[in-house]
Amino acid sequence: MRRVTLAAALAAALTGIAACAPSVPGQSGSPSSAEQGAPASADRLTIGTTADVVNYNPLVGNSRTDSWVTSLMYPHLMQMDEAGKRTPYLATEWSYAEDGKSATVKLRDDMKWSDGKPVSADDVVFAVTAVQKEKFGVVAGLITALDEAEAVSPTEVRFKLSRPDGTFLDNVGFWLPIVPKHVFEKAPSVQKFANDKDWVSAGAYKLTKVERGQRYIMDRVDDFGPGQPTVKQVVFRVFPDVNTEVLALRNGEIDMIGNVLPPATAAELKNDAQIKLQEIPSLGWAHLQYNTKRKPLDDVRVRQALAHAVDYEAIRNIALKGFAKSSNSSVLTPTLPDYADPSSKEYAFDPEQSKKLLAEAGQTNLKLGMIYDQADPNIARWAPMVRDAAKKAGITIELQGLERNTYLDKTTKRDFDIYAGSWAVMDNPPANLGLAFKSGGFINYAQVADPKLDDLIDKAQRALTVEEARTPIQEAARIIHDQVYDNVLYVETFNIAYSAKWTGFKPMPSELLSILNPLSLASAKPAG
Repeated sequence: MRRVTLAAALAAALTGIAACAPSVPGQSGSPSSAEQGAPASADRLTIGTTADVVNYNPLVGNSRTDSWVTSLMYPHLMQMDEAGKRTPYLATEWSYAEDGKSATVKLRDDMKWSDGKPVSADDVVFAVTAVQKEKFGVVAGLITALDEAEAVSPTEVRFKLSRPDGTFLDNVGFWLPIVPKHVFEKAPSVQKFANDKDWVSAGAYKLTKVERGQRYIMDRVDDFGPGQPTVKQVVFRVFPDVNTEVLALRNGEIDMIGNVLPPATAAELKNDAQIKLQEIPSLGWAHLQYNTKRKPLDDVRVRQALAHAVDYEAIRNIALKGFAKSSNSSVLTPTLPDYADPSSKEYAFDPEQSKKLLAEAGQTNLKLGMIYDQADPNIARWAPMVRDAAKKAGITIELQGLERNTYLDKTTKRDFDIYAGSWAVMDNPPANLGLAFKSGGFINYAQVADPKLDDLIDKAQRALTVEEARTPIQEAARIIHDQVYDNVLYVETFNIAYSAKWTGFKPMPSELLSILNPLSLASAKPAG
């Protein structure tokens, strides 16, 4: 539940009111003035987080802290650049067969597990097969085309596919952590394997000490294949909330806040010379979806009327404090320039046009309910703005702020008129649009059933290159736009705060990856 702001604590943090800042576990007091003014050291980089590690098994862990810690311990085949393109990591190259029915990945030969055994094709095959057989985690839903994986040699893996799927390599390459077969295969169930002690890892850092509720200490691995990090030790410090992290950053206790800053906090810290803000584009978007199986929302004119009854610019400037961009009402956002459609235009806020469309649809005194997660501070800020703007078009929207589990239950059951929410990571349009808008799609909350759209998404998924997939997926996005199967409000610009004493971070899109990804932390160094 990011961006929860306690006004009093924030005011204290931002105005410099004297306060007792949290201390390093095991020590007393806060840093002295000399310590606060001391230059950064390559010996240690300390990162604030607001949660403990829940699961040390990287194949099932899904909290932010889980991901940050385990991503430094377990390699992926690929990493990602700032534009979302896959880059080599454990894999050196990858390709599809001409018929698209198989794919091959070649691996580095210089990476080792911490017990000395080499990282090999057998480990890759084991990891992907375990996920396929036990059907758990996000990766399982992204590799449905996989028939069988085999180790051709210690450094080559061949994936046999049941159908051509140009999304497969990107999905398995970036999202699947590789785990040591000789350790994980001893567990009756890989999904249930806790992996909570005696870690055998192969990342840039190894986990050496855990003090739950306090800190997680990770030491650098010497002679790490892809390149030895500058910083010797990374420490994750646990704090009760973002506001306490801000105090710790300003007092010199930590070097970075891992959590994304609330927009209001980012706006206040923007002019602090001791703190740098790294802006990170989102791989997802905030949106409104209309239940197309409920009358009168099954009429495209009603959905278009609703789209014209939203003041998008006001939401971005007021609720998000300007830390958001227009997606031009398209599900192909500017964050992924290889797919973005420059011809797409945002729906204009036009209450009179809304009234006209409703009249054409024979609708008067339209009343609808809108569900949202009341714990999401951003949506809690703009939900009333949606309601108030709709009033100008003669539309009554009843807000239903719900406890998160109730909200998720209603969403999963498609029990709503309007759903207000956000998707965090939509990094592969052919794959993602299949999940979200294809008939029967796992997250097709709007219950879209459009044969032409299905055909276009299928065509894009069969394409083996971005160039081949671009045209059908852009056409699919135009249908989604024109039919208002999704009303995209904005693409958020996230802010990560760190001490000006540091430099060299490599940003990746999305709040999860940000500058806490393995490539970024490996390249971080003291400024100057």
